[in-house]
Amino acid sequence: MRFVTWNVNGFRAVLKKGFEDFFKSIDADIFCIQETKMQPDQADFAPEGYHCYFNSAEKKGYSGTAIFTKKEPIAVTFGINGEHTDEGRVITLEYDNFFMVNCYVPNAQDGLARIDYRMRFEDDLRAYFTELDSRKPVVYCGDLNVAHQETDLKNPKPNRGKAGFSDEERGKLTELLEAGFTDVFRYMYPDVTGVYSWWSYRFNARANNAGWRIDYFLVSDRLKDRIKDISIMTEIMGSDHCPVMMELDIHWQTKI
Repeated sequence: MRFVTWNVNGFRAVLKKGFEDFFKSIDADIFCIQETKMQPDQADFAPEGYHCYFNSAEKKGYSGTAIFTKKEPIAVTFGINGEHTDEGRVITLEYDNFFMVNCYVPNAQDGLARIDYRMRFEDDLRAYFTELDSRKPVVYCGDLNVAHQETDLKNPKPNRGKAGFSDEERGKLTELLEAGFTDVFRYMYPDVTGVYSWWSYRFNARANNAGWRIDYFLVSDRLKDRIKDISIMTEIMGSDHCPVMMELDIHWQTKI
């Protein structure tokens, strides 16, 4: 199966920048987007052969997630166990043999102004995943708003302690991995450097590849032997993030 995640930084905007052509060409089984910045009725996009699920923030023009999937799920839930529902950050699809979770993790903001909420969100998410994983394996993707290791950003030293590279945020991702999950890119490419998924719009960052790897696929540890490949598609434009594509050796009915 082919999975794609992409923070589009405004779905209506990226639809004017070739998104539909990319969507058709990549032919994903499940395509997840973050930072839609819209209400469900504000974008004219209903791809043939896909079921579409939007989770929009109450605040207009902010946050939001969506999933396009070729197979209708058993169940769709928004938020984390009935909480964290107002910013449209989490969608879970349940299938016969796995859970698909798309997430836009909250930014800790300048000066770590929102770090307390971020920590609570991370703790609740990890508990949620642990519960899901006890039932069937989890495929988790999205903009996690953290560079985990120094190899995950171009300039680690000046960014140490700042939003996205604070010890607190990095530590929460470590805790999640230790709870039974695998960072697919690092599992496949443990020593690769210089491959990033987000670049600031300032300082000509993308042209200079002064980026951060903050967009991820994580899978339950028992799926890691089924990982076929993962690609951070740095050549795809349209957002300050680029898409990430993963190939996993499972199908809708695969017994795991």
